[in-house]
Amino acid sequence: MHLEDYNPLDNTMYQIMDKSGEIVKSEDMPSFTDEELLYLYKTMLYVRIIDERALSYQRQGRMLTYAPNTGQEAAQIGSAYAMEKGDFLVPAFRELGAWLVRGVPLKNIYLYWYGNEWGSHMPDDVNVLPVSVPIGSQFQHAVGIGMANNIKGENNVAVAYVGDGGTSHGDFHEGLNFASVFKAPVVFIIQNNQYAISVPRKNQTASETLAQKAIAYGIPGILVDGNDIFAMYAATKEAIRRARNGEGPTLIEAYTYRFGPHTTSDDPTKYREDEEVESWRDKDPVVRFKNFLLDKGIITEEWEENIKKELDTGVAATFEDIEKNSVYEVDDIFKYHYATMPPHLEEQLNEYKVFLQGGKNHVK
Repeated sequence: MHLEDYNPLDNTMYQIMDKSGEIVKSEDMPSFTDEELLYLYKTMLYVRIIDERALSYQRQGRMLTYAPNTGQEAAQIGSAYAMEKGDFLVPAFRELGAWLVRGVPLKNIYLYWYGNEWGSHMPDDVNVLPVSVPIGSQFQHAVGIGMANNIKGENNVAVAYVGDGGTSHGDFHEGLNFASVFKAPVVFIIQNNQYAISVPRKNQTASETLAQKAIAYGIPGILVDGNDIFAMYAATKEAIRRARNGEGPTLIEAYTYRFGPHTTSDDPTKYREDEEVESWRDKDPVVRFKNFLLDKGIITEEWEENIKKELDTGVAATFEDIEKNSVYEVDDIFKYHYATMPPHLEEQLNEYKVFLQGGKNHVK
């Protein structure tokens, strides 16, 4: 594919596989092996199982606030799979599938949502930044990485994610502008799941698409069926190729849907109808990919059931290990804010320790 062939003003959605699992653009179909297809589908199932268990743990009071990913698996997994080893992943907070593809262990992910700071300490070899909850900030972080790569003469690309709500933040626009001017090797991905918490997309911008915002910054933009794992892979792969070749950034709008709540603190029934959710179930990214694989004879129902049981057992074991062995220290509240703890935090830490031991709290 060639991104220059797509005009985001046309409001035409790039798609390779339709909602039933049929290939509608065979010339752009990635040449995956059966092993790769199985890996991609297994990762999609993994995301769903991790989500289901996390929601259950949170409702039981065993995990803190959690942001579900169900419905957005293809947007995350397809795009991340297009990256190469040295590339950088710059996430927001709803990129579970991308984290898994890039090699982040489930233990890290669950530790983060468990409230343990070690969950933000990513393995050194994965080039994945920790969660950044301030919305839109990810784009500026990615641009900084991209510009640094150019200065150092390195050939790596940064891939950054944000939700549709992030496009209303100044950081989003500043990031696009800097990347465009300095030709930073960055791929910007908007996971347009139709809602910024409870605010529908139509109340966020008058633009027909979010992809067309690329035009103002002089970079390619493309609207992609975010529930089509093949389209997400192909579009991201081409955007990464451009970036690596010094052709600058690309903006990808992944048109998808969040089946669950914004987080476990949210009640989506307050702002959307059940009929709307059901209409999107018909476009479920996992179901369409499953239909494709079944039709090709690559998987069977029995294979899927066995894989689900295997994955579920592993997820449960990981969380049980965290509950038994994840120990909080009083120092953890204070020691991760600065490289060297400043005197005022040392004072607060000492006062807190005295307080916990039953002594007087001498805070003035």
